[in-house]
Amino acid sequence: MTPDDRIYAYSAVLMGSPVLLKLFEHDETLASGVFRLIKQQENIFTVNRPHSDIMAINHAAGRDPVTVSAPVFELIRRAKTISCLPDSSFNLTIGPLVKCWKIGFSGHSIPAAHDLQTLLSLTDPEDVILDEQTRSVFLQKTGMEIDLGAIAKGYIADVVRDYLREQQVDNALINLGGNVQTLGDGTEGAWAIGLKKPFSDPDALIGVINVIGKSVVTSGVYERYFELDGHCYHHILDPKTGYPLDNELLSVTIISEDSIDGDIWTTLLYGMGVEKSLASLTKIPHIEAIFVTRDGQIILPSQRQFTFTPLDDSYRIIAY
Repeated sequence: MTPDDRIYAYSAVLMGSPVLLKLFEHDETLASGVFRLIKQQENIFTVNRPHSDIMAINHAAGRDPVTVSAPVFELIRRAKTISCLPDSSFNLTIGPLVKCWKIGFSGHSIPAAHDLQTLLSLTDPEDVILDEQTRSVFLQKTGMEIDLGAIAKGYIADVVRDYLREQQVDNALINLGGNVQTLGDGTEGAWAIGLKKPFSDPDALIGVINVIGKSVVTSGVYERYFELDGHCYHHILDPKTGYPLDNELLSVTIISEDSIDGDIWTTLLYGMGVEKSLASLTKIPHIEAIFVTRDGQIILPSQRQFTFTPLDDSYRIIAY
């Protein structure tokens, strides 16, 4: 590596995860600006603290509409649109179910079926009323809660990317923990993003994804889960049943221009399963995916925006 190839790494813990920034020039001021921007965004969208723009909406559920900033309104509107798609496994009103399970937040028990059934009545995205003129959000039923956890990281990653571009940065990487957004290329012509081996050591990889100026978002059942009586209960919930989604997939990775698309499509495709996902991907050429299945397959429908290098011989590569 030549001096010109040196990468400077900066890290912080934000949004409950380690956040990593990589730059080609040493610039602590810029790094501080990035972390400050992420913190500001976290303060707006979090549901893990009593006060935020989203929690203001949740606290007023069933009573009053809440006027929000234009970016918050637009993100909620987009989340509602995705949530209302036919058979969508993305649901911005899934908050009550997430809090009931507490997976990833010390939850290690299965909620009672009647409790889940009661909460399902509070998770209809059509009950989110948006008023464009007043830029207000109203949750029609008391007890409803918006949770943008399935989309906020991607949105914030894109905000950081745009901020870096404004600062005249041509090459950088930001990792928000599952959401990686890149500008330009890495030291060898592309950024190398590791694809984790499910249910293994944190550093164990099944392959490396190489991208230039793209986002890589992975969602897997091994990220937050607990085991009980030989069954794994993970954090990706089915908004129709209230229970964790159960199909042949261990993880879905999305390669795209915008990280917010990665957030949206990892959830949608995970809910579809492999066969329906492959059919859907033919209609959205700007989105590419990598599927890891329970029976040890790595499925690569296409590799237009990335290249994949396998590292684990125990997995079978299925390329189209």
